[in-house]
Amino acid sequence: MLDKSVIEILQRVSTATITTVLLKKGLRNVWLREAMPLRQGQPRLVGPAFTLRFVPAREDLATPASWSSPISTRTAIEAMPEGCIAVVDAMGIKDAGIFGDILCARMVKRGVSALVTDGVVRDIEGVLGTNLPVWCAGTAAPPSVAGLTFVNWGEPIGCGGVAVFPDDVIVADKDGAVLIPKASLDHVLNEGPAQEAEEAWIVNEVTNGATLPGLYPMNAETRARYEASLKK
Repeated sequence: MLDKSVIEILQRVSTATITTVLLKKGLRNVWLREAMPLRQGQPRLVGPAFTLRFVPAREDLATPASWSSPISTRTAIEAMPEGCIAVVDAMGIKDAGIFGDILCARMVKRGVSALVTDGVVRDIEGVLGTNLPVWCAGTAAPPSVAGLTFVNWGEPIGCGGVAVFPDDVIVADKDGAVLIPKASLDHVLNEGPAQEAEEAWIVNEVTNGATLPGLYPMNAETRARYEASLKK
């Protein structure tokens, strides 16, 4: 569980800003490809990653009977802690829905903050009806076993080409979902709000007619003006 103060800070920092802050730290691959908002207007959400992993379907394992197995998406959902963001490695497969309305409804009851995946969901009307915020690659009618085999949860995964470890921090907004490695969390908490404030000042300067050279990025003179504005 993340501290409330951490969540409040990151809810005010865009995923675009986070990617830039992490890029300056040398981390280039933190944006989860294909994981885009299923519904327009979803709020920016923050939570620790609860990971789930699928592999390609194997006919003797990917069957409706597997849904009752001790290792199943159903069992994994019952292990999800309140406030987590479920991050699902579906290998970018788009012709089999990993979760539908019933599983999403149960996630809501368990207090899960969101579902993020590089795959797709099914039962779209029902999923939207649960009000579970979802970031995914779209929708498909077939069930997961039509193209995937569920293998485990709570282990490192690859989602959208990004390595995700349990309890890494996920921030998701209109630009998609990004990962903050646990070791880089304090850095983002320190640098993210500062960059948001700086860029808001730059936008205001542009609105007032300023030209970009020397403003974005700031040269020494512009930096001095910006820092002076903070003291007013």
